[in-house]
Amino acid sequence: MSNLQRTALYEEHVKNGGKIVDFAGWELPIQYEGLVVEHEAVRNDCGMFDVSHMGEVTVDGKDAEAFVQYLVTNNVKTMKEKQVIYGQMCYENGGIVDDLLVYKYNTEKYLLVINASNVAKDFAWMQEVVKKFEVKLVNISTETSEVALQGPKAEKLLQNLTDKDLSEIGFFFFENPVVIAGVECIVSRTGYTGEDGFEIYAPNDKITIVWNAIIEKGGDYGLKLCGLGCRDTLRFEVALPLYGNEMSKDISPLEAGLGFFVKLDTDDFIGKSALVKQKEEGLKRKTIGFEIEGRPVARHEYKVLKNGKEIGFVTTGYNSPSVGKSVGIAIVDAEYAVKGEEIEIQIRKKTVKAIVTAKRAYKKSYKK
Repeated sequence: MSNLQRTALYEEHVKNGGKIVDFAGWELPIQYEGLVVEHEAVRNDCGMFDVSHMGEVTVDGKDAEAFVQYLVTNNVKTMKEKQVIYGQMCYENGGIVDDLLVYKYNTEKYLLVINASNVAKDFAWMQEVVKKFEVKLVNISTETSEVALQGPKAEKLLQNLTDKDLSEIGFFFFENPVVIAGVECIVSRTGYTGEDGFEIYAPNDKITIVWNAIIEKGGDYGLKLCGLGCRDTLRFEVALPLYGNEMSKDISPLEAGLGFFVKLDTDDFIGKSALVKQKEEGLKRKTIGFEIEGRPVARHEYKVLKNGKEIGFVTTGYNSPSVGKSVGIAIVDAEYAVKGEEIEIQIRKKTVKAIVTAKRAYKKSYKK
Protein backbone atom coordinates (compact mmCIF):
# COMPACT_ATOMS: atom_id res chain seq x y z
CA MET A 1 0.00 0.00 0.00
CA SER A 2 3.03 2.24 -0.57
CA ASN A 3 1.18 4.68 -2.86
CA LEU A 4 -1.54 5.35 -0.34
CA GLN A 5 -1.68 8.43 1.84
CA ARG A 6 -1.30 8.29 5.61
CA THR A 7 -2.75 10.59 8.24
CA ALA A 8 -0.59 12.00 11.03
CA LEU A 9 -2.12 9.32 13.31
CA TYR A 10 -1.08 6.33 11.18
CA GLU A 11 1.56 5.08 13.62
CA GLU A 12 -0.93 5.38 16.48
CA HIS A 13 -3.39 3.18 14.58
CA VAL A 14 -0.74 0.51 14.04
CA LYS A 15 0.42 0.73 17.66
CA ASN A 16 -3.15 0.30 18.91
CA GLY A 17 -3.93 -2.69 16.71
CA GLY A 18 -6.02 -1.02 14.03
CA LYS A 19 -6.74 -3.20 10.99
CA ILE A 20 -5.43 -1.00 8.20
CA VAL A 21 -7.10 -1.02 4.78
CA ASP A 22 -7.11 1.06 1.61
CA PHE A 23 -9.92 3.53 2.26
CA ALA A 24 -10.38 5.85 -0.72
CA GLY A 25 -6.61 6.13 -1.19
CA TRP A 26 -5.78 6.37 2.53
CA GLU A 27 -4.29 3.80 4.91
CA LEU A 28 -6.88 3.92 7.68
CA PRO A 29 -8.23 1.46 10.26
CA ILE A 30 -11.45 -0.28 9.27
CA GLN A 31 -11.74 -1.59 12.85
CA TYR A 32 -9.83 -2.21 16.08
CA GLU A 33 -11.72 -4.63 18.38
CA GLY A 34 -14.55 -5.29 15.95
CA LEU A 35 -17.26 -3.36 14.15
CA VAL A 36 -20.11 -4.25 16.51
CA VAL A 37 -18.10 -3.56 19.68
CA GLU A 38 -17.06 -0.15 18.37
CA HIS A 39 -20.57 0.62 17.07
CA GLU A 40 -22.13 -0.13 20.48
CA ALA A 41 -19.47 1.91 22.28
CA VAL A 42 -20.53 5.00 20.34
CA ARG A 43 -24.23 4.33 20.99
CA ASN A 44 -23.75 3.69 24.73
CA ASP A 45 -20.48 5.38 25.85
CA CYS A 46 -18.12 7.03 23.37
CA GLY A 47 -15.79 6.27 20.51
CA MET A 48 -13.01 8.13 18.70
CA PHE A 49 -12.35 8.17 14.96
CA ASP A 50 -9.45 9.50 12.89
CA VAL A 51 -11.13 11.40 10.06
CA SER A 52 -8.07 13.40 9.05
CA HIS A 53 -8.57 12.33 5.45
CA MET A 54 -11.45 14.81 5.21
CA GLY A 55 -10.71 18.03 3.31
CA GLU A 56 -10.73 21.60 4.58
CA VAL A 57 -10.84 24.81 2.54
CA THR A 58 -10.72 28.33 3.99
CA VAL A 59 -12.69 31.16 2.37
CA ASP A 60 -11.56 34.74 3.07
CA GLY A 61 -12.51 38.07 1.53
CA LYS A 62 -15.21 40.69 1.21
CA ASP A 63 -17.31 38.45 -1.07
CA ALA A 64 -16.97 35.35 1.12
CA GLU A 65 -20.64 35.23 2.10
CA ALA A 66 -21.85 35.82 -1.47
CA PHE A 67 -19.49 33.13 -2.79
CA VAL A 68 -20.57 30.45 -0.30
CA GLN A 69 -24.23 31.39 -0.80
CA TYR A 70 -23.84 30.83 -4.54
CA LEU A 71 -21.83 27.62 -4.00
CA VAL A 72 -24.17 25.68 -1.69
CA THR A 73 -27.87 24.81 -1.57
CA ASN A 74 -28.51 25.93 2.02
CA ASN A 75 -29.08 29.54 3.11
CA VAL A 76 -25.75 30.83 4.41
CA LYS A 77 -27.14 34.32 5.03
CA THR A 78 -29.21 33.11 7.97
CA MET A 79 -26.16 31.73 9.79
CA LYS A 80 -24.96 33.18 13.07
CA GLU A 81 -21.25 33.59 13.73
CA LYS A 82 -19.65 30.30 14.87
CA GLN A 83 -22.57 28.34 13.45
CA VAL A 84 -22.19 25.28 11.22
CA ILE A 85 -24.65 24.24 8.52
CA TYR A 86 -24.90 21.25 6.22
CA GLY A 87 -25.55 21.55 2.49
CA GLN A 88 -24.62 20.36 -0.98
CA MET A 89 -22.68 21.81 -3.89
CA CYS A 90 -24.55 21.11 -7.12
CA TYR A 91 -23.82 21.14 -10.82
CA GLU A 92 -26.03 23.28 -13.06
CA ASN A 93 -28.20 20.21 -13.80
CA GLY A 94 -28.90 19.63 -10.11
CA GLY A 95 -26.55 16.64 -9.68
CA ILE A 96 -24.39 16.77 -6.59
CA VAL A 97 -20.69 17.72 -6.67
CA ASP A 98 -20.37 16.92 -2.95
CA ASP A 99 -21.99 17.52 0.40
CA LEU A 100 -20.17 19.62 2.99
CA LEU A 101 -20.20 21.43 6.31
CA VAL A 102 -19.96 25.23 6.30
CA TYR A 103 -18.34 26.87 9.36
CA LYS A 104 -18.99 30.61 9.62
CA TYR A 105 -16.55 32.89 11.45
CA ASN A 106 -18.08 36.07 10.01
CA THR A 107 -19.38 37.27 6.64
CA GLU A 108 -15.80 37.50 5.32
CA LYS A 109 -14.40 34.23 6.69
CA TYR A 110 -15.66 30.62 6.37
CA LEU A 111 -14.27 27.10 6.65
CA LEU A 112 -15.63 24.41 4.31
CA VAL A 113 -15.23 20.73 5.25
CA ILE A 114 -15.53 18.35 2.29
CA ASN A 115 -15.29 14.62 1.62
CA ALA A 116 -11.86 13.01 1.43
CA SER A 117 -12.34 11.27 -1.89
CA ASN A 118 -13.61 14.50 -3.48
CA VAL A 119 -11.02 17.03 -2.27
CA ALA A 120 -9.28 17.57 -5.62
CA LYS A 121 -12.57 17.65 -7.57
CA ASP A 122 -14.25 19.95 -5.05
CA PHE A 123 -11.36 22.41 -4.86
CA ALA A 124 -11.14 22.60 -8.64
CA TRP A 125 -14.90 23.26 -8.74
CA MET A 126 -14.61 25.99 -6.12
CA GLN A 127 -11.71 27.61 -7.97
CA GLU A 128 -13.84 27.81 -11.10
CA VAL A 129 -16.82 29.28 -9.23
CA VAL A 130 -14.77 31.77 -7.24
CA LYS A 131 -13.62 33.65 -10.36
CA LYS A 132 -16.76 35.80 -10.08
CA PHE A 133 -15.94 36.87 -6.51
CA GLU A 134 -13.25 38.74 -4.54
CA VAL A 135 -12.35 35.80 -2.34
CA LYS A 136 -9.18 33.94 -1.42
CA LEU A 137 -9.54 30.14 -1.28
CA VAL A 138 -6.89 28.01 0.45
CA ASN A 139 -6.92 24.23 0.53
CA ILE A 140 -5.50 23.40 3.99
CA SER A 141 -6.38 19.69 3.82
CA THR A 142 -2.79 18.45 3.84
CA GLU A 143 -1.86 20.37 6.98
CA THR A 144 -5.04 19.79 9.00
CA SER A 145 -6.01 16.74 11.04
CA GLU A 146 -9.43 15.89 12.43
CA VAL A 147 -10.67 13.46 15.03
CA ALA A 148 -14.31 12.79 15.91
CA LEU A 149 -15.24 11.97 19.50
CA GLN A 150 -18.81 10.67 19.47
CA GLY A 151 -21.23 9.23 21.98
CA PRO A 152 -23.30 10.16 25.05
CA LYS A 153 -20.19 10.38 27.25
CA ALA A 154 -18.11 12.42 24.79
CA GLU A 155 -18.68 15.77 26.50
CA LYS A 156 -17.80 14.52 29.97
CA LEU A 157 -14.63 12.88 28.67
CA LEU A 158 -13.43 15.85 26.65
CA GLN A 159 -14.21 18.29 29.48
CA ASN A 160 -11.31 16.74 31.42
CA LEU A 161 -8.89 18.14 28.85
CA THR A 162 -9.99 21.77 28.47
CA ASP A 163 -10.94 24.80 30.54
CA LYS A 164 -13.56 25.73 27.95
CA ASP A 165 -17.09 24.95 29.19
CA LEU A 166 -18.10 22.55 26.41
CA SER A 167 -21.77 22.72 27.41
CA GLU A 168 -21.72 26.26 25.95
CA ILE A 169 -21.07 24.91 22.44
CA GLY A 170 -24.52 24.39 20.95
CA PHE A 171 -25.59 21.78 18.42
CA PHE A 172 -24.00 22.66 15.08
CA PHE A 173 -21.90 25.48 16.54
CA PHE A 174 -18.12 25.67 17.06
CA GLU A 175 -15.45 27.47 19.03
CA ASN A 176 -11.93 28.44 17.98
CA PRO A 177 -9.58 28.16 19.68
CA VAL A 178 -10.42 25.55 22.28
CA VAL A 179 -7.26 24.45 24.09
CA ILE A 180 -7.28 20.64 24.49
CA ALA A 181 -4.32 19.13 26.33
CA GLY A 182 -2.41 22.33 25.58
CA VAL A 183 -3.22 22.29 21.84
CA GLU A 184 -5.29 25.03 20.19
CA CYS A 185 -8.12 23.31 18.27
CA ILE A 186 -11.33 24.07 16.42
CA VAL A 187 -14.10 22.18 18.21
CA SER A 188 -17.62 21.79 16.81
CA ARG A 189 -20.59 19.95 18.27
CA THR A 190 -21.14 18.01 15.05
CA GLY A 191 -20.66 14.46 13.90
CA TYR A 192 -21.70 11.65 11.63
CA THR A 193 -23.07 9.00 13.98
CA GLY A 194 -26.44 10.27 15.23
CA GLU A 195 -25.00 10.71 18.72
CA ASP A 196 -23.87 13.79 20.61
CA GLY A 197 -20.19 14.55 20.23
CA PHE A 198 -17.47 16.71 18.78
CA GLU A 199 -15.30 17.08 15.72
CA ILE A 200 -11.85 18.40 16.64
CA TYR A 201 -9.45 20.00 14.16
CA ALA A 202 -5.74 20.58 14.89
CA PRO A 203 -2.48 20.91 12.95
CA ASN A 204 -0.92 17.62 11.85
CA ASP A 205 2.05 18.03 14.21
CA LYS A 206 -0.23 18.45 17.25
CA ILE A 207 -3.04 15.95 16.67
CA THR A 208 -1.20 13.03 18.30
CA ILE A 209 -1.08 14.99 21.57
CA VAL A 210 -4.88 15.43 21.44
CA TRP A 211 -5.50 11.81 20.39
CA ASN A 212 -3.38 10.30 23.18
CA ALA A 213 -4.70 12.69 25.83
CA ILE A 214 -8.27 11.56 25.02
CA ILE A 215 -7.19 7.91 25.18
CA GLU A 216 -5.48 8.49 28.54
CA LYS A 217 -8.70 9.85 30.07
CA GLY A 218 -11.04 7.61 28.09
CA GLY A 219 -10.99 4.49 30.26
CA ASP A 220 -13.41 5.95 32.78
CA TYR A 221 -15.91 6.74 30.00
CA GLY A 222 -15.89 3.48 28.06
CA LEU A 223 -13.93 4.98 25.17
CA LYS A 224 -13.19 2.71 22.24
CA LEU A 225 -10.98 3.52 19.29
CA CYS A 226 -13.18 3.14 16.24
CA GLY A 227 -12.49 2.26 12.63
CA LEU A 228 -14.33 3.50 9.60
CA GLY A 229 -16.40 0.32 9.43
CA CYS A 230 -18.67 1.32 12.30
CA ARG A 231 -18.66 4.92 11.13
CA ASP A 232 -20.67 3.65 8.15
CA THR A 233 -23.11 1.52 10.17
CA LEU A 234 -23.67 4.37 12.65
CA ARG A 235 -24.39 6.99 9.98
CA PHE A 236 -26.51 4.60 7.95
CA GLU A 237 -28.84 3.63 10.82
CA VAL A 238 -29.84 7.27 11.35
CA ALA A 239 -30.12 7.91 7.59
CA LEU A 240 -27.17 10.28 7.28
CA PRO A 241 -26.22 10.18 3.58
CA LEU A 242 -22.86 9.22 2.10
CA TYR A 243 -21.53 10.70 -1.13
CA GLY A 244 -21.18 7.93 -3.69
CA ASN A 245 -24.05 6.00 -2.12
CA GLU A 246 -27.08 8.20 -1.47
CA MET A 247 -25.64 11.12 -3.48
CA SER A 248 -23.77 11.48 -6.76
CA LYS A 249 -23.54 13.58 -9.90
CA ASP A 250 -26.56 11.60 -11.14
CA ILE A 251 -28.69 12.04 -8.01
CA SER A 252 -30.09 15.42 -7.00
CA PRO A 253 -30.51 16.52 -3.35
CA LEU A 254 -34.29 16.33 -3.81
CA GLU A 255 -34.13 12.74 -5.05
CA ALA A 256 -31.79 11.93 -2.16
CA GLY A 257 -34.42 13.16 0.30
CA LEU A 258 -32.33 16.17 1.33
CA GLY A 259 -34.84 18.85 0.40
CA PHE A 260 -34.65 20.40 3.88
CA PHE A 261 -31.14 21.59 3.00
CA VAL A 262 -32.15 23.04 -0.38
CA LYS A 263 -33.49 26.58 -0.03
CA LEU A 264 -35.27 27.26 -3.31
CA ASP A 265 -36.86 30.45 -1.97
CA THR A 266 -33.54 32.26 -1.39
CA ASP A 267 -30.79 33.77 -3.53
CA ASP A 268 -29.56 32.06 -6.64
CA PHE A 269 -27.16 29.12 -6.28
CA ILE A 270 -25.62 26.73 -8.76
CA GLY A 271 -28.24 24.18 -9.79
CA LYS A 272 -31.19 26.12 -8.40
CA SER A 273 -33.12 26.48 -11.65
CA ALA A 274 -32.79 22.74 -12.38
CA LEU A 275 -33.98 21.85 -8.89
CA VAL A 276 -36.92 24.26 -9.12
CA LYS A 277 -37.93 22.61 -12.40
CA GLN A 278 -37.52 19.14 -10.90
CA LYS A 279 -39.74 20.04 -7.96
CA GLU A 280 -42.40 21.69 -10.13
CA GLU A 281 -42.59 18.66 -12.45
CA GLY A 282 -42.60 16.21 -9.55
CA LEU A 283 -39.84 13.79 -8.56
CA LYS A 284 -39.57 10.71 -10.73
CA ARG A 285 -37.37 8.94 -8.13
CA LYS A 286 -37.37 9.03 -4.35
CA THR A 287 -35.22 7.64 -1.57
CA ILE A 288 -36.78 5.02 0.69
CA GLY A 289 -35.88 2.83 3.61
CA PHE A 290 -36.60 -0.89 3.51
CA GLU A 291 -36.55 -3.91 5.77
CA ILE A 292 -35.77 -7.39 4.48
CA GLU A 293 -37.37 -10.56 5.76
CA GLY A 294 -34.60 -12.54 7.47
CA ARG A 295 -30.88 -11.79 7.55
CA PRO A 296 -29.74 -11.38 3.90
CA VAL A 297 -27.87 -8.11 3.40
CA ALA A 298 -28.59 -5.85 0.42
CA ARG A 299 -25.38 -4.24 -0.76
CA HIS A 300 -24.81 -1.01 -2.67
CA GLU A 301 -26.18 -1.07 -6.24
CA TYR A 302 -28.21 -4.28 -5.82
CA LYS A 303 -31.37 -4.07 -7.94
CA VAL A 304 -34.76 -3.24 -6.41
CA LEU A 305 -37.70 -4.96 -8.11
CA LYS A 306 -41.51 -4.91 -8.08
CA ASN A 307 -43.18 -8.00 -9.49
CA GLY A 308 -39.94 -8.71 -11.35
CA LYS A 309 -39.64 -5.22 -12.86
CA GLU A 310 -36.54 -3.19 -11.97
CA ILE A 311 -37.64 -0.03 -10.14
CA GLY A 312 -34.42 1.22 -8.54
CA PHE A 313 -31.23 0.29 -6.70
CA VAL A 314 -29.90 -0.07 -3.17
CA THR A 315 -27.66 2.77 -1.94
CA THR A 316 -26.68 1.22 1.41
CA GLY A 317 -27.64 -1.95 3.30
CA TYR A 318 -26.53 -3.65 6.52
CA ASN A 319 -27.62 -5.90 9.32
CA SER A 320 -28.19 -3.01 11.70
CA PRO A 321 -26.23 -3.55 14.95
CA SER A 322 -28.64 -1.32 16.90
CA VAL A 323 -31.98 -2.73 15.73
CA GLY A 324 -30.91 -6.26 14.84
CA LYS A 325 -32.58 -6.30 11.42
CA SER A 326 -31.45 -6.34 7.80
CA VAL A 327 -32.36 -2.85 6.61
CA GLY A 328 -31.35 -0.56 3.82
CA ILE A 329 -31.80 2.62 1.83
CA ALA A 330 -32.65 2.67 -1.89
CA ILE A 331 -33.66 5.02 -4.67
CA VAL A 332 -36.77 3.83 -6.51
CA ASP A 333 -39.38 5.06 -8.97
CA ALA A 334 -41.53 7.54 -7.04
CA GLU A 335 -44.77 5.57 -7.37
CA TYR A 336 -43.30 2.80 -5.21
CA ALA A 337 -42.01 5.09 -2.45
CA VAL A 338 -44.90 4.30 -0.13
CA LYS A 339 -44.44 2.94 3.39
CA GLY A 340 -45.69 -0.62 3.61
CA GLU A 341 -45.21 -1.28 -0.12
CA GLU A 342 -43.90 -4.79 -0.80
CA ILE A 343 -40.79 -4.85 -2.99
CA GLU A 344 -38.03 -7.30 -3.81
CA ILE A 345 -34.26 -7.01 -3.63
CA GLN A 346 -32.03 -8.94 -6.03
CA ILE A 347 -29.26 -10.38 -3.81
CA ARG A 348 -26.87 -12.21 -6.10
CA LYS A 349 -28.98 -14.92 -7.80
CA LYS A 350 -31.84 -14.79 -5.29
CA THR A 351 -34.77 -12.41 -4.93
CA VAL A 352 -35.81 -11.62 -1.36
CA LYS A 353 -38.91 -9.84 -0.09
CA ALA A 354 -38.70 -6.44 1.58
CA ILE A 355 -41.06 -3.78 2.91
CA VAL A 356 -40.71 -0.02 2.33
CA THR A 357 -40.11 1.76 5.65
CA ALA A 358 -38.84 5.07 6.97
CA LYS A 359 -35.21 5.71 6.00
CA ARG A 360 -34.15 6.13 9.62
CA ALA A 361 -33.84 2.79 11.38
CA TYR A 362 -32.56 4.26 14.67
CA LYS A 363 -33.41 7.48 16.51
CA LYS A 364 -30.78 10.23 16.69
CA SER A 365 -29.62 11.32 20.16
CA TYR A 366 -28.23 14.80 19.63
CA LYS A 367 -27.83 17.28 22.49
CA LYS A 368 -29.78 20.36 21.43
